[in-house]
Amino acid sequence: MTEHVDWSEPELAASASASAAVTPADAADAARLVAFGLQPKLQPARDQEYAELLRRYREDPAFARLADAVAAGLGLVVLEVSPRAGMAVTAAEDSVFAVRMGDYARRTSADGGDRFLHGLAHLAVAAMAFPRPEDLADDGYIGRITVNGVDAFVRQACRRLEERAEVRGENTDPATDAPGLEAAWRIWVRRSATGATKDARRLAGSTTGIIGKAVAFLTDSGFLQRTGDDNGGTYRTTARYQLQVRDMAGSAAMAELLELGVVPVTDGTPTLLPAEESDDLELVADAGLPFHS
Repeated sequence: MTEHVDWSEPELAASASASAAVTPADAADAARLVAFGLQPKLQPARDQEYAELLRRYREDPAFARLADAVAAGLGLVVLEVSPRAGMAVTAAEDSVFAVRMGDYARRTSADGGDRFLHGLAHLAVAAMAFPRPEDLADDGYIGRITVNGVDAFVRQACRRLEERAEVRGENTDPATDAPGLEAAWRIWVRRSATGATKDARRLAGSTTGIIGKAVAFLTDSGFLQRTGDDNGGTYRTTARYQLQVRDMAGSAAMAELLELGVVPVTDGTPTLLPAEESDDLELVADAGLPFHS
């Protein structure tokens, strides 16, 4: 026996709309929008088709659901769809588009021990670019970093971690394959900032060389924009990078790095604390500190 259900006119209209077949053209447009989102350097303001698909996404809920479904099927998470960021997506862990630390390390010819350093470099860039929760919450905020400034930041963070280990009475010289920041700083402080060449050129395996690879990767990925050559290279953040850092802001490692207090905030202008006098703490000469607007 089938129970009869009375449908109101709005409910009937909604049902008819929901049951409307998705056309191949709709699916193609949704996939096209996701494809635009996978081109992080492409700006909607400079591509009419991209801008039109973004407008359709915002104004047509059915099309938005379709585009979201296409992204989800590719293992992508939609962070934001807006004129400022375009269709900003990030890859889920099981996505074919995911870039894993091992893959990144192979791209940079890094050995197993250096993977700690490359991971710490990326973590430090994010922490320096957005040191306050309100920086991440403000869509108009632009973070600015320099390669030398990030290296100086990490070296001072290393000093804080070393001091913390000494207070706790922990072994300050454990195996280099131990996990976490407590191990990473021990590797970082032993590495030269620039290398041993006479002209102090930045060697690939130096800490500034590692940071240079990190910011170059982020620039190629549309997360940073290079603005100059001072202090090892100066960069500004993009809307996409802000969204990415928001997504990772809850990570334990990033929280631990910020809790060290190396980037204090007073009047809203982040800076580095002055380094303590020490023979074994060598900051990069003329390290450029980040400034924000």
